[in-house]
Amino acid sequence: MSFIDLSQVAAIEPVPGCRMRTPFGQHLMLSYLEMDEGAEVPLHSHPHEQGGVLLKGRVLLRIGDEERLVEAGSLFLIPPNVLHSAKAIGGPAVVLDVFSPVREDYAELANRYIPTTPSPPAGDGA
Repeated sequence: MSFIDLSQVAAIEPVPGCRMRTPFGQHLMLSYLEMDEGAEVPLHSHPHEQGGVLLKGRVLLRIGDEERLVEAGSLFLIPPNVLHSAKAIGGPAVVLDVFSPVREDYAELANRYIPTTPSPPAGDGA
């Protein structure tokens, strides 16, 4: 799966007001996260390394003991097992997260939404 059409991947809702689509490969997972205004990913940790970029909106992001209001274009890294949380502030937000290794809990949910049959190769238009 080299190219991903997000419109063909059904969203899962891990917490109220947050929808994500989580395509993955062998060693990493992408998570396209849409947050409604005020939606919150509560304080949690996991053994996976996480990095991300805020694509749209503003998010109050806590990583460990530090909290910042980040805006579109902001990048972040979260080491494994560090407590973190996020809350959309002043409107909806969109975040692209990357996990390594693949989050097994999300992969189990995402597998049923990603087509397993390859699409035919694109023609040359001739």
